[in-house]
Amino acid sequence: MTSSPAVPIRAFRSRLALLQWLTLGWMLIECAVSLVSAMRAHSPALLAFGADSFVELLSAALVLLTISPRLRIDQHRANLAAGSLLFILAAIVATTSSLAFAGRIQPRTSPFGIAITAAALCVMPFFAWYKRKLARQTGNNTLAADAVQSASCAYLAAITLAGLLMNAVFGIASADSVAALVAIPILLVEGQRAVRGQSCGCHAACDAK
Repeated sequence: MTSSPAVPIRAFRSRLALLQWLTLGWMLIECAVSLVSAMRAHSPALLAFGADSFVELLSAALVLLTISPRLRIDQHRANLAAGSLLFILAAIVATTSSLAFAGRIQPRTSPFGIAITAAALCVMPFFAWYKRKLARQTGNNTLAADAVQSASCAYLAAITLAGLLMNAVFGIASADSVAALVAIPILLVEGQRAVRGQSCGCHAACDAK
């Protein structure tokens, strides 16, 4: 009758750790390929996607730190840093998109960008679903917030992929910049949630456990 929250956390700690290490490994690949492809193709959309991937990488690392019995972190400062970084990155994406619309930058076709966003569209929904499941079982609010990050990454992957394909198939270079502009509100909303330590309502369900 006196089961404490620590019991499920211990029971699921190995699965949590494995999930987050898998997330870290994937996000390292996703972030590197996206940002390198963005530079080579002059793609604002890939820049936005890579920026979000970087913050998702930090978010996954933060969850690993919260389940480590040896480490204690200031979650408020970590959330503030992640949110501030998203705001900065949103400003960079907006500037890059504006330069593209002004003709200063010409987004090119990026096969690697198409490949990594298509792969993310398959991988990230699974990560988001499984993280929400474990967050409810363990009462880990940080993991619930990280699940929202993973879901947002999937949305951004779909938006970015659409813009890249429009450019590659129909030669509409402006579609890349339009996709980047559509991504900016998502980055800003994520930044707000990160600063406030919110998890899009998931934390309420976790706290009730």
